[in-house]
Amino acid sequence: QVQLVESGGGLVQAGDSLSLSCAASGRTFSSYGMGWFRQAPGKEREFVAAISWSSGRTYYVDSVKGRFTISRDNAKNTVYLQMNSLKPEDTAVYYCAAQYRPANYAYTYYKNTGYSYWGQGTQVTVSS
Repeated sequence: QVQLVESGGGLVQAGDSLSLSCAASGRTFSSYGMGWFRQAPGKEREFVAAISWSSGRTYYVDSVKGRFTISRDNAKNTVYLQMNSLKPEDTAVYYCAAQYRPANYAYTYYKNTGYSYWGQGTQVTVSS
């Protein structure tokens, strides 16, 4: 089992950058596929980015490609989401998610149901 704690959210202006971190407990962090999701008010939680546990391959939703970067530091049990050129539509609660050795990750990385563990979320607000 793993516990996830996000940090780094805040209030920024459009065009600014923000870096989110997700610290995971446990000794097998390197075996977890890690994802970032977000939920805006009145909307469903949606996929943002993911990074595989084996190859380090990364995945992004089209709306953040070229602006957001997901990375992981297995030595620090931490996954990051660097967000650049932020837009008001990026405003949401951002959640970190983990799945232990996910099978067929290339087909599940974007699904809420593809992850067993979730953090409590961190608010990101982008003003125009």
